[in-house]
Parts: sequence; C-alpha cells; structure tokens
Amino acid sequence: MIKHVAILSFILMLAAAISVNCAYASQYSLSNEDEQTSSQVLAQEPHVGKVAETMNSGGYTYILLQTKTKMSWVAIAETKVELGQEVVLAPGMEMIDFHSKSLDRTFDSIIFSEGMITQEGADAGQGSAHGSAGAQEETLGSKGAKPAAKENIKSEKATGENAYTVAELFEKRKELDNKDIVLKGEVVKVTARIMNKNWLHIQDGTGSAQNGNNDIVVTTMDLPSVGDNVTVKGVLFSDKDFGSGYRYDAIVEFGQVSE
Repeated sequence: MIKHVAILSFILMLAAAISVNCAYASQYSLSNEDEQTSSQVLAQEPHVGKVAETMNSGGYTYILLQTKTKMSWVAIAETKVELGQEVVLAPGMEMIDFHSKSLDRTFDSIIFSEGMITQEGADAGQGSAHGSAGAQEETLGSKGAKPAAKENIKSEKATGENAYTVAELFEKRKELDNKDIVLKGEVVKVTARIMNKNWLHIQDGTGSAQNGNNDIVVTTMDLPSVGDNVTVKGVLFSDKDFGSGYRYDAIVEFGQVSE
C-alpha cells in the first residue's frame, strides 16, 4: 500500500512539473505558423549590446546583438531599431536549430525575448514599461551615479554566520561569490521595475565613498521606501557584468527585504 502511494505521488508531481513547464513555455510560443523549432531553453539573463544587424519578418524584429564577448541573435516583437544602437533586451526563450520559413533561414541559436527594456535615444513615449533609459543608467553599475554617502547612518550589523556589513561584502566579495548573505542597513535610493526587478542602494555607515565600498546595490521583488531601515537576505555576486559597461564589484541579488 505504501509503495503504491509513493508511486502515485511521484506521478502527480511529474504531471504538475510538466504542466508548469508547458504553461511557461507557452508565453514564448510563436504566433506565426511559419516558424518552427526543434528545441527550447529558457534564458534567464537580460541581453545587453549593440545592434550589428537587423531585419523584420513575420511580425518579429531579428537582431544580431554584439556584446563584449560574443554575437548572438535575438528576436522581439516588431520594433524599430537602428544599426549601432545600444539596447537592453529582456530575457526569453532560446530556440536551438530554429528555422524561419519566412526568412528561409535556420539559426543555430536565437532567443525570443520579451521585448525592449531600454532604447538609447528613444522618445519618452517609446520608453519601456520597465523603466526609461535614464532610470537604467542611474541604476546600473559603473555608468550609473551612486547616491552620496548619507551622514549619520549607523546600522547595527545583522546577526548570524551569514551576516556582514556593506564594507565587509566588498572586502570579502571573492570568497562570498554566489553565497547567501544577510545585511542590515538604510535604503538610500530606490529604482523600481528595471529588468523586472526593483533596485535598492543600501548603506550602513561602514566603508567610504572614496573607496567605493559604502553603498551596495540589492535587486529584489520587494519595494521598500527611501529611509527605511531593513534586513536583506540574498545572494552576493562578485564582479557582476551586465555588458556595455554596466558592472558591479559586488551586488546582492534575489533579495528578500524585511524591516
């Protein structure tokens, strides 16, 4: 009897997993029957680079995206782009050995992105629902302006074996790369809905603006307010590079924010 229950439970879990995967994949299904694919892989990261080549077909804009390290094809809903334009494209589904009958062309790999996140030089009316190019530059990495060190911030260090101050996260970023951390501090800046995340700047009074180790960025689905004193649980990443000059010496991702 116990054995039968275990087998039934496994079958139900497998069916649920297949159902979820099919539902997720359906978000990226192609509306044009001309397009066929032999394999699908979910791509999780945004795609940042310059437009090296572009063409429109079947309601899609195909972009050969040039990054610092590679060239890759990305397709989005038909959108006006120009050669040499710097773009940030949302994650999407990677299609392996994708054949387009309308183009009479097979792509070894192409990512069907959810769409444009930023568009350099775009009019205000053309901005993405995820934020304007200006907001993107304020938020991301070395191209963005960090908020000034706020005076009189003195947050107590979080407790526990994974607890660190802001300065310690920068100092130990190599050994803490891809590790769980806990941080307490004050929210000094919030930028919402960029790359489907909220971007927080946290300071706790440690480090210095001169050394660049007094302010750390946290990405999260939570949305606290500037001035809130919070505890953040997340994963630290060292030398995170989004491309096009947007990089961090240290950044906390998948943040869970509580007061």
